[in-house]
Amino acid sequence: MTRSLDGITVIALEHAIAAPFCTRQLADQGARVIKIERPGVGDFARAYDERVRGLASHFVWTNRSKESLTLDLKQPPARQVLMQLLADADVLVQNLAPGAAARLGLGFEALHVTHPGLIVCDISGYGDDGPYRDKKAYDLLIQSEAGFLSVTGTPDESAKAGCSIADIAAGMYAYTGILNALLRRGKTGQGCRVEVSMLESMTEWMGYPLYYAFDGAPPPPRAGAAHATIFPYGPFPSGDGRTVMLGLQNEREWHSFCQLVLRRPAVATDPRFASNSQRVAHRDALRGLIQEVFGALSAEQVRARLDEAQIANASVNDMHDVWRHPQLAARDRWAQVDTPAGPVPALLPPGTHAAEAPRMDPIPALGQHTEAILRGLGWSAADIARGQEAGVV
Repeated sequence: MTRSLDGITVIALEHAIAAPFCTRQLADQGARVIKIERPGVGDFARAYDERVRGLASHFVWTNRSKESLTLDLKQPPARQVLMQLLADADVLVQNLAPGAAARLGLGFEALHVTHPGLIVCDISGYGDDGPYRDKKAYDLLIQSEAGFLSVTGTPDESAKAGCSIADIAAGMYAYTGILNALLRRGKTGQGCRVEVSMLESMTEWMGYPLYYAFDGAPPPPRAGAAHATIFPYGPFPSGDGRTVMLGLQNEREWHSFCQLVLRRPAVATDPRFASNSQRVAHRDALRGLIQEVFGALSAEQVRARLDEAQIANASVNDMHDVWRHPQLAARDRWAQVDTPAGPVPALLPPGTHAAEAPRMDPIPALGQHTEAILRGLGWSAADIARGQEAGVV
C-alpha cells in the first residue's frame, strides 16, 4: 500500500517529546525516520519510567515505526556518518539544546549550501533569538510562561495539564510545518527552514483567554473542571456517587434542560438564570438546585435525561475506562505494535482515510538499526566493530 510520505527520509536529532511526537506523525504516514541516539544512553525519555513492560510510557507513545542509530556526534567519524545520511535525506528535525545544532554545522544556512532541497525543522523552547533564547524549557515551564496555569485549576490553586500539552502543541506545529515545506519544495525544488517555538505554540492555544482579557479586562477565572464563563457547564455529582459532565451552549438548550432534565420548567424564566451571564453570576444558587435534582438520581438516569433533552454530556473516565472505551472499540481504533518487550496496543492515528492505512511498525530498541544503516553506507563488519570499540556508534 502506498502512503502519503513513502520515499521521504527524515533524520531526527531528537529527545523527550516535542520532536519525537512530530516525527512519529511523519512515520505514521510512511516516512522513513532515522532516530539518532547517544551510544549506551539513547533518548533520555527511554528512562522516564518502566510502565510498559519495562519500557517508558512516553517513549512507547512517540517512537513507533522509527529506526534507531547510535552516534556520538562529538566524534568526527560519527558526524561524517550523519552528513552521509543527510545527503539523501529530505528532512532534518532537531530539538537539541539552543545553539547545539549550529555548533555541529547543522544550521539551515550551512546545510542549504550543499543540500538545497533539505528541509530543516528546529524545535526549541523560546525560539532562536530574544532574551529567553538560552533558557531551559520543559513542558510545565512553558505552560506557566504561556499563561495556561493562570486559567487552569481551582480558584485556590492553579494546575498543570495532565499531559505534555506544550510539547504536543510544538510537535504538531512542526509536523504541519514540515508538510507545508514538502509541498513548497514540490513547487520550487528548494528546501526551507521550519522554526517552531514551544512558547509560541502554546500561546496560540491560549487565544481565547487572551482575547477574553483583551485591553486589560479581567481574565477568565480558574473554575476547576467547570467552564469559567458558561454555566451550567462542567461536572455534577449524581446520587450514586458518580459524576456526570454536561454542557449547555445556548438558550434553547437551557429551556430544554429545565423542562426535561430538571423537570422544573419555571426555573428557565427565573430572573437569576435568564441569560448565561446571569447564570454565571448566580452559579452557586443554580448549582445547588441542579445538585438537589441529580442527588435523587443515578448517573445513568441523569445521562438518560440529558440525552432525551439533547444536552451534551459525558462520563468522567479514568485511564482504565479509556482503554476499554466502547466507542473506540466499536470503531476498531486499536492496533498492535511490537516493542522490545513484546506487542502492545496502540491507538490508530486520528485523521486516517480510506486510501491508505497508517504505518504501525515496532518501537526500536536502542541502536537496533545501527549495523544495517552503517552497512548501507559502506561500512564493513570490521569498521563497525572498531566504531563500537571507540564509542563512535
